[in-house]
Amino acid sequence: MENHVIVNSLQPEQYQVLADSYRLTQDVTEDRTYCLPFTDLLDPDKSQAYLQKVGQIYETDSSVAPVSMFAKRYAYLVIAANLYALSYFNKGYNLELENGEIESVYLGGAWLPKARLMDWTMTEPAAGRRAEWRDEVLERMFAGNLSRVWSALAKLVKVPKSILWENTAIYVYWLYEKNFGKDATLEQKQRLEEDYHYLLHDAPAHLFGEKRNPLMQFNGPKVVRSGYKKPIRVRKTCCFYYVTSDKQEDYCSSCPKRTS
Repeated sequence: MENHVIVNSLQPEQYQVLADSYRLTQDVTEDRTYCLPFTDLLDPDKSQAYLQKVGQIYETDSSVAPVSMFAKRYAYLVIAANLYALSYFNKGYNLELENGEIESVYLGGAWLPKARLMDWTMTEPAAGRRAEWRDEVLERMFAGNLSRVWSALAKLVKVPKSILWENTAIYVYWLYEKNFGKDATLEQKQRLEEDYHYLLHDAPAHLFGEKRNPLMQFNGPKVVRSGYKKPIRVRKTCCFYYVTSDKQEDYCSSCPKRTS
């Protein structure tokens, strides 16, 4: 029995939410300097050349910091729109590595690349098969994309995969805890809660292409830090943002290097 059924597309207004807020695009960027097929990230030569360009954006001689900053952007463009579609619209795109390209232009300021898909076909769960369908969507996105890219980057630049996965995890936490939920219907809120609980507590490691569920692994307790009104989930790894900052001790609010 099939776990999903094919649907043509989202409504225009639904797609617009993903395009405006979650970095999905159907537009081809004219200047291809910072554009790249997802699959090129597995090619050492092409990936190295691309990361050197990214390093120029962050103005640092560090080999690790630009990769970590890139991983944050890449994780977001891969997961954000698809998780929103999963929980809000009960639909999912194919975010496997072979189905996307990075679309981007850098004009100074914040660098915010987008994802463009080759095949825009969407699926939704067959009757009574949402759990199985959800696993399909998640496995394509995590094991079929991010895990493969993180393994390649870790080998290429000698950056710990734990940093790359925690960069991914912090966005999942932020999306479900701080971003998603706005203007959600009762049904959507229920799916948001169920999907987030599943990702953090029950999703098996193989969906992520790893030996452990990284979202569970980095889901530490929140603590009170000076200058912040609400408790913060402190990272277990440093993302090296401070290396790319004008102030060399400008740590993130959740950085484990902070002393308070």
